[in-house]
Amino acid sequence: MSEAREIVLLGPQRLKPIVSGALKRLGISGSIAIVTAGWEEREGEDRELSEHVGVDVRNLSVYQRVEDIFQRDQELFDAMRKRHDTMRKIQTFYRMRLAHALESARELLGREDAEPELLESARESAISVVRQLDTEHLDRVDEVHAEFNEVWRPGEREHVAHHRQAIASEMAECQALCIAGGHVAILLNRMRLLDVIGLAPDIPILAWAAGAMVLGERVILFHDSPPQGPGDAEVLERGFGLCKDFVALPHASRRLRLEDKTRVGLFAKRFGPANCVALDELCEVTYNGGVLRPEALTMCLTPEGLLKEMEAA
Repeated sequence: MSEAREIVLLGPQRLKPIVSGALKRLGISGSIAIVTAGWEEREGEDRELSEHVGVDVRNLSVYQRVEDIFQRDQELFDAMRKRHDTMRKIQTFYRMRLAHALESARELLGREDAEPELLESARESAISVVRQLDTEHLDRVDEVHAEFNEVWRPGEREHVAHHRQAIASEMAECQALCIAGGHVAILLNRMRLLDVIGLAPDIPILAWAAGAMVLGERVILFHDSPPQGPGDAEVLERGFGLCKDFVALPHASRRLRLEDKTRVGLFAKRFGPANCVALDELCEVTYNGGVLRPEALTMCLTPEGLLKEMEAA
């Protein structure tokens, strides 16, 4: 897969879509493939998107294809359900350990009652603990995936191979691949099972909201004020890694307390040196040849706890 392929990362598209403009800028007027697996049972409700882009849209039906695989391959379905249960427990244990580490880091970042050198050393140590927990969690998740793939070899199973071939044939006739948002874990897992990224020809990729999240190196779940729970950002697992040093934060202005310098600064320090990009509506960033470039007014989080206008990086 070419490092020079152009990837366009967008904010949410439901209320203020700008995908059409991005396609025109790329000179795309032919068929495009679309992944809407994150919409789950509403996967096929893509008429509004089709009308917006004004080109032939071919829905790859990733969600329904995986449902078909599950119906035809009970053994694989049971194995994947068992893996899901294991991953859920791993995430729960990680979340428990993370809560204490983040509480300590936030408290230290908010204090000003000691010598600056002592405080800075303690802060760096606290953030290092959080980052180590994130790394250990990713490593454990990698082990689970590796064990599963070694035992079950999903790509060699009849029904998985059938749907992968169908997707490859469909994308061979398209000028771009679009990845919509929705439920990020479902989107990531179903795209991975069908190897959508691996099967994509060397064409531009446009992704928004959760679709942008899965293209980074790590998928980060975040919400500072959820209906329940502590509101701690947590690593889910690795993304597809097409965009290096990039963390997508769709709906950032709704989901993050951007006025809270302590929380913003901790987020940026924890996941740095990656660019933590606030992908709100009308935001657009391109990634090409390892360079992130804003195409519209887009903000990123800074270690100082501020938002700044994103520059090419």
